[in-house]
This record gives sequence, C-alpha cells and structure tokens, in this order.
Amino acid sequence: MNLRAATEADAGQIARVHVLAWQEAYGGILPEEFLASLSVDRRREMWQSQLADPGLASGIFVVASQEGHVVGFSSAGPARGEGLDSDGEVYAIYLLASHQRRGFGRALFHAAANSLYQLGLRSMLLWVLKDNPSRGFYEHLGGRVFREQSLEIGSNQYLEVAYGWPDLATLLLLPSAPPQSRPPNNSLEPTWPARS
Repeated sequence: MNLRAATEADAGQIARVHVLAWQEAYGGILPEEFLASLSVDRRREMWQSQLADPGLASGIFVVASQEGHVVGFSSAGPARGEGLDSDGEVYAIYLLASHQRRGFGRALFHAAANSLYQLGLRSMLLWVLKDNPSRGFYEHLGGRVFREQSLEIGSNQYLEVAYGWPDLATLLLLPSAPPQSRPPNNSLEPTWPARS
C-alpha cells in the first residue's frame, strides 16, 4: 500500500475513482441513469481546482496500488455548516470495491483525521447516505450518528446521516491508527466543542 498526500497530477485518477466508487456503492440505491451520467471529466476539473489550492490540497490523500494506480482517496477540512458540534469534516472517502477489506479505507480515514488534528481541529464528522451499505465501516471506527437531513440527488430526495467523532486525539490513539498519525500523549483534548 502506498498512502500519500495527493498532488495535482492525481486529479484524473481521483476523478475516475470518485465516479466508479459512486457507481459501485450506490447501484440499486440511486437511479441508474443518474449514476451513468456521472462524468470523470467534470470531476477531474473539480479535483484539479482543489489540488491547485494549497489550503484544500493539504487534506487530500490517495492510496495507490503497487503499480501506482490510485484506488482510493480521502478529503477533509474544516466543517461546513453551522451548529454541527464539530469543527472538522471528512468531505469524501472512497475506495474501489476491489481494494476494500485490506486496511486501505482505515488508512485513508486516519490520514484525514490526522490532517484535521494537525490543523488544530479537535472533532470530526462526515455525512453519508442513510442507505449506504458501508455505514458499518464508520460505526466500527467509533462514529456515532447524531443528525439526519434530506439531500436532493438528481430529482429525488434521500436521507443522509452525520457520523461524529467528538475527540480526534482519542481516535488517533486507537490501535487501528497508523503510528505516524497518532498525536503526542500530552495533547489529549477530551471534550467535544459545543457550538451555538
């Protein structure tokens, strides 16, 4: 496994994984015509823009196969939205089905969490469609559902849920966290910051 920070040169491969992972995860959940309409070219433009911005690129990681092909990625930064009781957010984490259940998803998750911790953020959330079959992955990593909201995709409404981790320091000290992502023991912040 080669886990590393993403570069602008990865934009095309990230876009490909983004589209394929959506099609793999949401087949039978989202309309087939919507999934078929997803464009690698449009996603490439989006990722090129984000990777060209040093502030955004610092939270984007890829995992590559031994041959150098990107098979998964994660993206994280400050939480978007108000009143979410979390200051960091994993915006995206996708891994091709062919490379799941090998520890790559966990590595991407912890890289994202560590990048948030290094920014001075101390809690984390992520949104996922309620019908996503991979929700158990987040629960296994200690995520707690704390909110639901409606999301429009295509012309249909779906429910998405927010998973939260109130203490990144504790999360990064778990045995499943790679040693290089663990914060120093003297930096524990045990409370979930509240927002009004």
